[in-house]
Amino acid sequence: MNKLGKLYGLGIGPGDPELLTLKAHRILTTVPVIAYPTLESGKVLARAIVSDFIRPEQIEIPMPLPFSVERSSQPHYDIAAENIAEQLNLGRDVAVLCVGDPMLYGTFMYIFNRLCDRFSIEVVPGISSVMASAAMLGVPITYRNDVFSIMPATLEAEILRDRLAFIDAAAIIKLGRHFAKVRNILEELGLLERALYIERATLPNQQIIPITEVDPEAVTYWSLILIPSKTKPQ
Repeated sequence: MNKLGKLYGLGIGPGDPELLTLKAHRILTTVPVIAYPTLESGKVLARAIVSDFIRPEQIEIPMPLPFSVERSSQPHYDIAAENIAEQLNLGRDVAVLCVGDPMLYGTFMYIFNRLCDRFSIEVVPGISSVMASAAMLGVPITYRNDVFSIMPATLEAEILRDRLAFIDAAAIIKLGRHFAKVRNILEELGLLERALYIERATLPNQQIIPITEVDPEAVTYWSLILIPSKTKPQ
């Protein structure tokens, strides 16, 4: 019986290839198979980030995935998981590329849930867009006993408002078409002056725009709003 391959969930960071960890680089450049999500538009951000490190002889498994709140229940992940399992059953190690960190709103989580009972899996952490955005914006996120919250803009307005009403500091991710809703809530709660907008953090086309000047129609999914703590310890 063939020895089963090992599955890696490879966090490749927010976009700048130089933010790839040494461990992720080692695994990426030595595994025989890599898998990565592709968007409905045909764009392949994960592969593009590490394209200079991919070898011609490596087998590639594109994973077409739609943007949806409930992607974990969709058959696209079942298909992707079985394509990966096929390679693992042949004894080939597979690295799944995940923008940011695999276990923080990462696409790899849904592959992990489908294959963790069948194969050996190792997760390699990556720098999340939230942490990278704070660095690019040049602001500390929290101090001392502050609580930091991460919440998706896809939440219903009432739920988002209730959670933002009591924050010390927060990041609101997955903005896209939900930006106007979020901006209105922040204005209502008196948080707009603290809110900072950034898109495509660490990428060459990164933009930091005053939140009052952001065009809601132009906001990308790859953007977030950071609300740093108002605490200023000496």
